[in-house]
Amino acid sequence: MKPIPLMTPYTMGEFDLSHRVVLAPLTRQRAYGGVPQPHAALYYSQRASPGGLLISEATRVSPPASRQEEPESSFGDVPGIWTPEQVGAWAPVVDAVHAKGAVFFCQLWHVAGDAARQREQQVSPQMSFDGRRKELTSPRRVAQGEAPRVVDGFRRAARNAVDAGFDGVEILGANGYFVDGDGMENRCRFALDVVDAVVREIGGQRVGVRLDQFSAEPDEHALALDVVSRLNDHGVLYCHMIEPRVDGRRRVSRRLLPFREAFGGTFIASGGYGREEGDAAVGEGYTDLVAYERLFLANPDLPRRFELGAPLNDCVSATFHGAGAAADPAVGYTDYPFLD
Repeated sequence: MKPIPLMTPYTMGEFDLSHRVVLAPLTRQRAYGGVPQPHAALYYSQRASPGGLLISEATRVSPPASRQEEPESSFGDVPGIWTPEQVGAWAPVVDAVHAKGAVFFCQLWHVAGDAARQREQQVSPQMSFDGRRKELTSPRRVAQGEAPRVVDGFRRAARNAVDAGFDGVEILGANGYFVDGDGMENRCRFALDVVDAVVREIGGQRVGVRLDQFSAEPDEHALALDVVSRLNDHGVLYCHMIEPRVDGRRRVSRRLLPFREAFGGTFIASGGYGREEGDAAVGEGYTDLVAYERLFLANPDLPRRFELGAPLNDCVSATFHGAGAAADPAVGYTDYPFLD
């Protein structure tokens, strides 16, 4: 029988993976008060398999600017990892994943408070939401004086993640972190400062970087490509990129090839993939691993279903971010059925 490319083993640094199907970071908004809850251990362990790779939901490296803003925020009930309580709450979640024999990385994310607008504002151009929330204001650049504090926040969060038991961290949206200034060097500097600080703290063999959106404009494309190529100098384990939107939809456009060729480590592609697209991408060498979002959300045993060619559950968009009208956080979270 012809092997299924997605189900072939792969060695990612010190991690021996049994298949190429990765759980993409998915914001679920069930970490009440910014603290991971016991139901997260069930959710992630359901999606863990021996030799599988899971990436956590976006996890804050620092608190929101104002607690009063939090109930109105698009980012309510997302986990953090800046306090001992949060680190302690993540530990049993990580233990549950490791008990299944899977590898677990924590995605690190920074949101800045925008005092002028009294709302939170990203300093990165992307988040893993699926359109339910309102769009944020345009991403802003990081001021020179602000950069060292944010960089150190990532460093401390990376250490906390390792202390919680995570196998490594994924830095979110590094190509969107810009320090004011002209020229490629200045615009890349903050992204690479973050990467450098995290690598120095926990080692490049534990660090991945996710570059989520880039403009089709030549200068923005060149900027993203320059950041990717410089990751090699820092010994980063993997580069994770999302296929750009085509006609307003996420499709497998195969536009990531220049980034794949520029990066010397493991390359992860995501965005719009099904089983057939994933098999082709891996089989043709377009990517090493494929990260799945909605399909993994609705199918906790997705690798097994791919292996068997089994039918897939449909996802319920109303419970992507929180339980919706249901009071039970398990609804649309840990209640998706497995194969018989």
